[in-house]
Amino acid sequence: ASFTISLRATDNITVVMKLRFSGCLIRVGNFIRPELKIKPGENVTFGFTCSAPEKYFIMEIQKNIDCMSGSCPFGDVHLHPVGLPRLNRTFIWDVKASTKAGLELQFSTPWLRQVEPGERCPDLVSYNINSSIDKATVNIGTFCRNGSISRVKLLGGVIMALHLPWNSSPTSSGFSIANRASIKRLCIIESILKGESSITLMSPNYPLGFPEDELMTWQFVIPPNMRASVFFHNYSLSNCERKEERVEYYIPGSPSNPEVFKLSDSQPANIPGSFNLSLQGCDQDAQNPGILRLLFQVVVQHPQVDENVTHLVDLSKEWNTSVTIHFEGWPNRVPAMSEPICLICKDPRTCDRVLTLVSGATYRISFLCKDLSRLRITAEKGISCVDLRWCQRKVYPLLVPKAITQLPIQLHKFIWKLLAPELINIEITSPSLKLQQHVPEQRCNTSYSYSVVSATPETELSLGVFCPGGSIEKIQMRNNVTVSLKTFGKGFLDESKHQDLKMSFVPHIKDECSFTVSPNPKAKVYLQTPNWPYGLPPYVSISWYFLVPSKQVARLGFSKDRLGMSCETGRAYVTLKEETVGAEETVRREDELLPEPRNMYHDFWLNVSNCKPVDKAQLNLQFRVTLADKHIDLGVILAVVAGTGVLSAIGLTVCCVKKKKKKKSQNPMVGVYNENVNTQVPGKKGLFPKGRKNNESHVYAVIDDAMVYGHLLKESNGSVSPEVDVYRPFDGPVGSLPPSPPPFSFRKDKKPSSNTEEPVRDTEHDTIYTFAHQKSGQSEDNGDINEKNNGGTSMALLENEEQNHSGE
Repeated sequence: ASFTISLRATDNITVVMKLRFSGCLIRVGNFIRPELKIKPGENVTFGFTCSAPEKYFIMEIQKNIDCMSGSCPFGDVHLHPVGLPRLNRTFIWDVKASTKAGLELQFSTPWLRQVEPGERCPDLVSYNINSSIDKATVNIGTFCRNGSISRVKLLGGVIMALHLPWNSSPTSSGFSIANRASIKRLCIIESILKGESSITLMSPNYPLGFPEDELMTWQFVIPPNMRASVFFHNYSLSNCERKEERVEYYIPGSPSNPEVFKLSDSQPANIPGSFNLSLQGCDQDAQNPGILRLLFQVVVQHPQVDENVTHLVDLSKEWNTSVTIHFEGWPNRVPAMSEPICLICKDPRTCDRVLTLVSGATYRISFLCKDLSRLRITAEKGISCVDLRWCQRKVYPLLVPKAITQLPIQLHKFIWKLLAPELINIEITSPSLKLQQHVPEQRCNTSYSYSVVSATPETELSLGVFCPGGSIEKIQMRNNVTVSLKTFGKGFLDESKHQDLKMSFVPHIKDECSFTVSPNPKAKVYLQTPNWPYGLPPYVSISWYFLVPSKQVARLGFSKDRLGMSCETGRAYVTLKEETVGAEETVRREDELLPEPRNMYHDFWLNVSNCKPVDKAQLNLQFRVTLADKHIDLGVILAVVAGTGVLSAIGLTVCCVKKKKKKKSQNPMVGVYNENVNTQVPGKKGLFPKGRKNNESHVYAVIDDAMVYGHLLKESNGSVSPEVDVYRPFDGPVGSLPPSPPPFSFRKDKKPSSNTEEPVRDTEHDTIYTFAHQKSGQSEDNGDINEKNNGGTSMALLENEEQNHSGE
């Protein structure tokens, strides 16, 4: 097919066809060429060497209009010439005008909307507007059809470009040109917003810099019964030598027009009706000018039902606390501009998508939002201790303030940052609810949970996720701690009324972390080491102290038979020890089998101490504890009953001998004091305020002579059966410290604990009185006697009397 283009000289139109991709050429007569340029006054007939030239060629149609030397063709702009081939084409109107006058581009409906440079319009039809002053050109912006921009006024000339795809056949350009008086600024962009809508706009030359010391204005025409809010999504500032970059608002009816804001300020919201927004540049530093640019959004909404409903947030009695109300997904997710806007307002004109309130003040806030379920609350509170003497006595409740729970917004997270100086540690308790560790075998199903992290500037130790309703009564940690409460659903409002989590500052502890666990008799307790599944950090020691009721037995089992890791330096240990006299520690290294499931009859400690693992080898351990009632074997019960009967018979015999002996002598029996006997408990000096000779605690008025027949028990020829396998709970004092992990030289130096004292024994029940004769040549010694030589300085009277009888 052939085409003929005829241009009149007076039209001042030039047509250029350019080859974009090889594979096709233009044929003019007998000549073939890759490009064709048709000037004003020319008439050219041409064709293509291919059947689909739209794939290879683009076409530009440029019309020059000079309004400085002659009259301007104002009015609708037409697409000339006609009969052009169907190619991707661009119509360009280059209008030259004086800066003393202004040009106005009026767009027909459906008007325009601005898009970022490089963004494609859905119908591939786009407009590009450039301001031309003298020889300087400023890109006002790129626009698509179907928007709210109705007019653009420019100072001086304009270069207008309309890009059309090859398959579109518009009959008009969609705009007209009008002459206006000087606007005394770079440009004015008018936007007419009807009903609920939003518009995104950019400063000229975006994302490059706004011209130096320039001024431009956006005019927003909004129905008076609607509310508009402005949001700056992206901006940067240049380096100013004079003046200051700013935005100015002209709001009809405002007593302070124009209202001036910095670009970094929160911009006005809830504006009733129409308003103007202007951007003012400054004189920039010639050496380092920087870039002034702005991308912002205007949102128009109906007045909300709750617009005049204020909510009181009283943080006046709180301290070191901040409360942020934000959209869902903040701060990691940036909401799309097409999403419905939810605003939080401190006052009718100060609204934003994110609002932060701080402690020490009272706020009255309102919401411009149709769906409050899209909003969330994140709060943070800091608790610190400088002097242990002052803060050790205090117990700090970790509770969500009522000022937050009474808001109609879901709490997303409440974070407590607990700061303790060196040698002061942190203790978290849940006296009534207790805590359950979230593990695969025992997942939390409550409406909220706690994440606990112990951290130093160098390392971070995640203790895990915990929820109420478990067996953990207490957690002690040696470093600063972050406790994060996270909610799941609306049930938190009801369950939060029963929160009992508390924290306090305690003296230094030996391990990095220590748990106190009181197992639930009706359920298994599943636990795992911190930092799961990434493994304990090197050289970290963790302990669990389990409380076992006296009438029950605890069964401990591990989830695997070995630790399953190797050490590069030192050794990793698992240590078990019951809290009872004579109990031995059970110790297993990383290369040994872990203990088999076993019964623990007393309170016990479990300690896990890490080495420096080989690369990719991690220390992770899971275990479980269950409680069961103790059962005594029937044979043992019968043996105890039989033994009790024999002892009763012996006691009856002794009583008979006693009565017979009393008949022989009625003289009173007087106790004789033996001054050569050591009466102090070994190793416990200074328990009596007086000396042994200065008090009367050793004087007896009568010694019952029935007690001297103890040797009759030896003559029973073993008829009394010993009590075998009878469980006797230990009622004496026990220590409160975990078992000492095996020493290893590679452990870091740690300061000894200041509160680890040896438990004091009950001397009232431990004092022993012995009646003895001093051996010849034995010197008197009132000092301490070690355990091996205890009683070696004397001979018991009962034993001496028995020897005398045997001698007779």
